[in-house]
Amino acid sequence: MLLAIDVGNTETVIGLFGPDRPEQPDAMGFARATGEHGLAFHWRISTLSERTPDEHAMMLTQLLDLEGLDLRAAVSAIAIASSAPSVTTQLRRMANRWFSDLDVTVIGPGTKSGMPILYDNPREVGADRIADAVGAFDLYPGASVIVDMGTATVFDVVSARGEYLGGAIAPGVAISLEALYTQASALRSVELVRPRSVIGRSTVESIQSGVLYGFAGQVDGMVTRILEELGAATVIATGGLAGLIAPHTATVQHVEPWLTLHGLRIVHERNHSGATT
Repeated sequence: MLLAIDVGNTETVIGLFGPDRPEQPDAMGFARATGEHGLAFHWRISTLSERTPDEHAMMLTQLLDLEGLDLRAAVSAIAIASSAPSVTTQLRRMANRWFSDLDVTVIGPGTKSGMPILYDNPREVGADRIADAVGAFDLYPGASVIVDMGTATVFDVVSARGEYLGGAIAPGVAISLEALYTQASALRSVELVRPRSVIGRSTVESIQSGVLYGFAGQVDGMVTRILEELGAATVIATGGLAGLIAPHTATVQHVEPWLTLHGLRIVHERNHSGATT
């Protein structure tokens, strides 16, 4: 089975994909030895740049052990998308030391994604953005807008021909709240849940309303402007906060919490012909 690791600036999402089924072509015509589209197991942990290669291996071993799985027996390949360069280095070292006999894909310059990158400098496109775009085009062939709600809120755009066109990056909920609490001493951290009404009747509810409906409005505003340039497209939300924000938007059509992992799996298979997962 394929162990997929998506390293974000704040959190790392890890998924173990299910057993194989016969080869079938994906949306771009690539032969793919795919198993179940969903995940057999998934975990979410904090991203820590201080972890050594051995600590990464130990952490993965313990996570699988919680599910009654043996890492060496269960994992046949590893795929990594990382937004944190220092963590990328440590994961490469982990793979080289502990999993040198497995097929390992680390998305970066030179990795075959199967998707034309029409950025001015394709090397600037983050690994997670590539994985999101590839995953979106596989699940929803045609033009799409992907809204990844993590540390930053990232908008990625895919053309009807399956080309990565670019997008937009805005400060995310976590960054904005951190700035709010740091710069406004009278405000405190609150739980991010839906308030009783848009008009908050306490400081806590006012912050919750501003975050929930404010970021929902940001998503709708940006998506509307993108669609004015792009034309009709499928709008997909993903990321750790998609489940909280997306239901209050008018433009998001689908929420795919594991989109990055799905795209990461596809990229891995395109780089390892006949890969088993």
